[in-house]
Amino acid sequence: MALVPCQVLRAAILLSYFSILCNYKAIDMPAHQTYGGSWKFLTFINLVIQAVFFGICVLTDLSSLLTKGNDSQEQERQLKKLISLRDWMMAVLAFPIGVFVVTMFWSIYIYDRELVYPKLLDNFIPPWLNHGMNSIKMN
Repeated sequence: MALVPCQVLRAAILLSYFSILCNYKAIDMPAHQTYGGSWKFLTFINLVIQAVFFGICVLTDLSSLLTKGNDSQEQERQLKKLISLRDWMMAVLAFPIGVFVVTMFWSIYIYDRELVYPKLLDNFIPPWLNHGMNSIKMN
């Protein structure tokens, strides 16, 4: 039962998304205390969607590794449901929203940075976290 490199990569991506989420939530920003908190930002919603998606990918990988060699029809059926959920989430949520967020954020950022990421936010959000929140969404 050796791990395939793509499975290790998915687990690493999942851990990186959770670390970015934890760092983002630990930042004390004025926008977090207003109506909607972090959930009003599409970049944050996208990060949560990506983390859930990669969590499902890791779960699918682990399930396929654990059920390999088993002749149980029920386990095979459950694995197929999990795979179809993973594929649906990729096609409907993770990829389209990820591409939209990256494209729109950096297009507007190049046009006028103050519209999407004012210089004031540099005091709250480190550059690596901004890059993680707005660039690593391409699956």
